[in-house]
Amino acid sequence: MTIYGDSISGNCHKVKFVCDRLGIPYRWIEMDILRGETRTPEFLAMNPAGQVPTVRFEDGRSLAQSNAIMLYLADGSDLIPADAFDRALMNQWLFWEQYSHETAIAVRRFYAHILKKPESEIDPALMDKGKRALGVMEGHIATRRYFVGEKLTLADLALVAYTRFAHEAGFDLAEFPHVRSWVDRVKADLNLTS
Repeated sequence: MTIYGDSISGNCHKVKFVCDRLGIPYRWIEMDILRGETRTPEFLAMNPAGQVPTVRFEDGRSLAQSNAIMLYLADGSDLIPADAFDRALMNQWLFWEQYSHETAIAVRRFYAHILKKPESEIDPALMDKGKRALGVMEGHIATRRYFVGEKLTLADLALVAYTRFAHEAGFDLAEFPHVRSWVDRVKADLNLTS
């Protein structure tokens, strides 16, 4: 399996987390989205949306969208709860992550940290939206160790991908101590140093 990814992308890290955690072998091909490497005719033939991550399997099939890739790769593993309701809760967090979390924290990080835009050129609504998302997480994780059940699931992998870089987007996790503890716990579970 080949992962086409950009190392600056938390969404790409999610796929790597699953592969590393489950011992799934892969080859990583670094794609520079800022240089338009996902807009070439060759890449667009594999993924017409021109986005990373995209994985290509040995049989030639391709799959895109980080959470779809994670669900496919982790099928039958302990990263997906056996209980149907817990699986639904995990999916709830996966959908929320892409709609309410990533769209604020990752976007703000991209503008502030990657593109180095001055604060005056970044939509101020992103800070409010990101703080609301972190507040939702803080309330949920305050009384539990993981987002669903008592052990690590894809919900944790999806949410930690950008939350661990929230400081690069201008968010202070000291304001969200339960989230900060959870980030440290998940990073330890995944053997991450950053």
